[in-house]
Amino acid sequence: MIKMLEWGKENCQLNLLKELKKLLFLCKHFLQRMKAIQIEFTDKEITPWGGMSLLKQMLDRIDFETVLRNADLPAQRSNRGYPPEQLLINFLVGVWCGANCFEHLEVTRHDRAIGEIFEWRRMPGHRAFRRYFQKFDQGVNQRVFTLLYQWFFNNLHLDNYTLDFDSSVLTRYGTQQGAKRGYNPRKPGRPSHHPLMAFVAECRMVANCWLRPGDSYTTNNFLGFLEDTRQKLQGKKVSLIRADSGFYSKEVFDYLEQEGLPYVVACRFYRPIKTKLASHRSWLKLDEGIEIAETTFQAEDWKAPRRLVMVRQQINKRPKATGKQLRLFEDEGIYRNYRYSCFVTNLDFSAKMVYDLYRNRADAENRIKEVKYDFGFESFNCNDFWATEAMLNVVMLAYNLMSLFRQAVMGTKVQHQMKTLRYKVFAIGGYMIKNGNSRILKLSMQMKRRDWFKGLWSSTELMSWPFLVPS
Repeated sequence: MIKMLEWGKENCQLNLLKELKKLLFLCKHFLQRMKAIQIEFTDKEITPWGGMSLLKQMLDRIDFETVLRNADLPAQRSNRGYPPEQLLINFLVGVWCGANCFEHLEVTRHDRAIGEIFEWRRMPGHRAFRRYFQKFDQGVNQRVFTLLYQWFFNNLHLDNYTLDFDSSVLTRYGTQQGAKRGYNPRKPGRPSHHPLMAFVAECRMVANCWLRPGDSYTTNNFLGFLEDTRQKLQGKKVSLIRADSGFYSKEVFDYLEQEGLPYVVACRFYRPIKTKLASHRSWLKLDEGIEIAETTFQAEDWKAPRRLVMVRQQINKRPKATGKQLRLFEDEGIYRNYRYSCFVTNLDFSAKMVYDLYRNRADAENRIKEVKYDFGFESFNCNDFWATEAMLNVVMLAYNLMSLFRQAVMGTKVQHQMKTLRYKVFAIGGYMIKNGNSRILKLSMQMKRRDWFKGLWSSTELMSWPFLVPS
């Protein structure tokens, strides 16, 4: 009997403990429910990109939609198709909002507030963009983008400009036309495209872009590209042309000199150039660990010698120095202590000025990185070669318009990268309301930032076209 009573007591305690645990669990769950975020839905059309209103204002000020309407864009075959000018502006907006492939354009498609800001009754899906770019061919690209580049640069008060040339490798993973195996340092053996690009250094804008197959050498079609670029910058004087060693070519030098164009081009480090560097003895110290010299050099196929500016930097004193080491002999001795750079030029400036001018070319490489990683330059492509080229030029147009915004509206000496602007200026929550015949964009913004945004808004209202590029 006693044992039974003890067993019953223990059993009662266990049951009580279980009930207490259940009660604690329910209390904990209740508290969690009280703290948890709950969701509700609203029909209010809210956008995370309220700052896009600034770009809409700027596009209106330069009458961009009218320019596109008069640019002889490929026509739609159906009355139900989207207006070509809307498709291109919609594409630009998608790129500015961070899209770097067609599928990402669906984000802006479902943002009805963006549609309200840009006054679009309906917005296309990503397949509509693909279908439209398929209408571009070589002739259309030449006609349309020549007109657009000319319109853009004609409206910039700019002359005596520096033209930087460069090429880039765009890795491909599909069956795109022109995707060939060639030089691809990031993905050796992968098919790629190898476009040529030209930049106007003074305004940090793109002057031209040609798509080429991946097996094209850097100088392939370069002279034609240079002539085409000058046509797109008609009426403006080239004060300097800069290019890296990929453009080191007799044909290039002959053309530039024939046209009276000043140039600085990095030398290709083939053996005669390396021998010239190794044999030179008169070096002038510029700074700690860096020396400069100049001489003349005549290659076998040159009619006359050309001026060389040479730079060497001590590796132990300047470990981050650019340039190449000379590899001429088994026992390289002193040569392994330096990195060398060498430039061919027709300028009559001092050697130091020539070197400084070329170093400023590094900004063009920064531009390429930005269009690749922040504007989707490498990601937008179609199976059709000319459609891809058209897309790349529209991306370049997006870049130029954003550069215009940075200078004409932001008005800061610091050139903020697109990824910074995207989240500092454009990513502002907002929604549209109607008050009679007026449309009002309500922006969610801290009080202390409102004057700053009003200042940007006033800058877009006061923006004039043509635009004077700040020196």
